[in-house]
Amino acid sequence: MTGDESLRRLRVVLVDDHALFRAGARAELGRQFEMVGEAGTVAEAVAAIHRSLPDVVLLDVHMPDGGGVQVLRSCTDVLGTTRFLALSVSDAAEDVVGAIRAGARGYVTKTIAANELADAVTRVAAGDAVFSPRLAGFVLDAFGTSAGDVAAHEDELDRLSAREQEVMRLIARGHTYREVAGELFISIKTVESHVSAVLRKLQLSSRAELTRWAAARRLL
Repeated sequence: MTGDESLRRLRVVLVDDHALFRAGARAELGRQFEMVGEAGTVAEAVAAIHRSLPDVVLLDVHMPDGGGVQVLRSCTDVLGTTRFLALSVSDAAEDVVGAIRAGARGYVTKTIAANELADAVTRVAAGDAVFSPRLAGFVLDAFGTSAGDVAAHEDELDRLSAREQEVMRLIARGHTYREVAGELFISIKTVESHVSAVLRKLQLSSRAELTRWAAARRLL
């Protein structure tokens, strides 16, 4: 077995009430990920997720018996290890915000290209927050801050160097270390060092927390 073959593929559960859509998504994503389960109802989804404990759940927001938010509410015990990526035809603000509040790490619409969906799955598994274009604004609005907090936020930013602030914003927007390195013309190792410094100075423990911190302060 080669080194590449020994690498574990990400394990994915697909939840959608349309069998035809599941078949298409399974055919596309199965080339890159291990598809360990699928479901067409809330009950089937909750059972499949707890049975297989996947890395990522691709979760339809609207289903006849409760939808993605109900699945998330029934799977709070696995949110620490399983990441949920909402997938929907809807780009309504209330759907996006509702899914994120319930615990989803990202939200993409079904118009997304297959390669972009695969990339979104990989990024969500790594702890990134991923949104289709323009949907991130809904999250910013929902988790926005009041004017009275501006001074405190500026004090927090003063802890970071100019370069650390650049890295922080790119990472919080969901970019990979490699993408940040390319954008800023620095090495990946330098990006990693900056991210570690940012997390330490802001007293945060993960990239997901950093995204929420930046979104709450309208820094994205």
